[in-house]
Amino acid sequence: MLAPAVAAAGPLNSAGTGDPAHFVVVGPERGGLERTAASVRAADGEVVQSWPEIGVLLATSRDSEFASEVRGDPGVRAAGASRNLAEQLPENNGESGSETLEKRRGTLAADSAARSGEDGEEPLAAEQWDMRMINADEAHENSDSGEGVTVGVLDSGIDPDHPDLAANLDAGRSVGCTENGTPDRSRQAWAPTNSGHGTHVAGTVAAANNGVGMSGVAPNATLVSIRVVNDEGFIYPGSAICGFMWAAEHGVDVTNSSYFIDPWYLWCQRDPDQAAVAEAVRRAVDHARGNDVLNVVAAGNSNWNLSKRIHDTNSPNNGGPTEDRWTGNGCQVLPGELPGTVTVSAVGPESSKSFYSNYGIGSVDVAAPGGDSRQTADTPSGNGAVLSTLPDGEYGFYQGTSMASPHVAGVAALIRAEHPHWNARMVNAALRWQADTVPCPKSYDTDGDGEDDAKCRGGRTGAGFYGAGIVDALDAVR
Repeated sequence: MLAPAVAAAGPLNSAGTGDPAHFVVVGPERGGLERTAASVRAADGEVVQSWPEIGVLLATSRDSEFASEVRGDPGVRAAGASRNLAEQLPENNGESGSETLEKRRGTLAADSAARSGEDGEEPLAAEQWDMRMINADEAHENSDSGEGVTVGVLDSGIDPDHPDLAANLDAGRSVGCTENGTPDRSRQAWAPTNSGHGTHVAGTVAAANNGVGMSGVAPNATLVSIRVVNDEGFIYPGSAICGFMWAAEHGVDVTNSSYFIDPWYLWCQRDPDQAAVAEAVRRAVDHARGNDVLNVVAAGNSNWNLSKRIHDTNSPNNGGPTEDRWTGNGCQVLPGELPGTVTVSAVGPESSKSFYSNYGIGSVDVAAPGGDSRQTADTPSGNGAVLSTLPDGEYGFYQGTSMASPHVAGVAALIRAEHPHWNARMVNAALRWQADTVPCPKSYDTDGDGEDDAKCRGGRTGAGFYGAGIVDALDAVR
């Protein structure tokens, strides 16, 4: 049984200023939103963004009961608050869910990264245990390395001036989605402000093989920055919906979503607010998939078994938890547990599940290197996190499922370049059948207390931790 979820409270925004509250309103999936919009206005709401293609609009209202009042009105299938409306942010307001564990583990200055590598290697290749694990270095010798494929990075923005990213970034198709889900193509809207997260993710996907720094999994792929993370570090539903819709309509072949949608770690069908948001995001992801976009997502960093009931003590995360709740069937991580996505767990240098990574039979599709500070990398620095690009021409080490997911997005780009006539569904299948199976570890005691910290199901297949296995870039181009 599910514990009842908590509805959002009050009309105040997170700063307590009395600004309008934000809502998602779901109308008919087909047939237009005219009646839906009219019902919003009749309930003293204002439409701020709409997507008739999927029957979803965003609204604001100063009425705390807006969602319950508009539900069931003409053209309204569901409505719900899209964020927790508490008066204050928690003390760690700069860290939304997917960034919590992805701290910088040290940086390498740009001048040291510009040294000539041995035997034509990129200067920092020795630090890239992750690329060797998935055979990306060998794949680059046998393919065009993603040329002709576009990867949309739904994140905190990509540094357009980074020497390893500038040549591959398509600024003309980049967009910001953080202002009421409204697309903004200006550079200041899609470039990073105070977070290096998106730049790090982008480097793993497609840092250029140019003799500077490092190279990504698909160094000839095209990158599009789709900024969905606001300045406070949150990814609210309207921003994520905007991101998937933009990718669907602008020729993106693969998306990477290294986040979960705030403010709920899991969105539950029994709560009408959360159910409305989940349906709206599902429609956006499904629309992208219908436009032949392969959507790759991070599994999350809570060490949760997503196939079991979960004790969620952290939601909502933008106003402080309002209730200690248990979640189960009917509750899901967004977008990680939506149909048709490729959900990725993380492993460390020893090819074992990272201590923080979510897992679960049927919840994880494949695994990839995400880093683990408790495992040792065979590199000059011995760093067990993942090296990639950072703003201002820097390079640094992060860890998290956010770092695992872009490896899979890069491998998907290799597959799409090698097989341009394959659709997204076929590429999804190829990621699984080409993955290298990893059996369940005999013991999983990451904290050394003599007890397993997580239960891996699947025996020799290791499916509970790794899904079909660790992705393989070399198999992708054979």
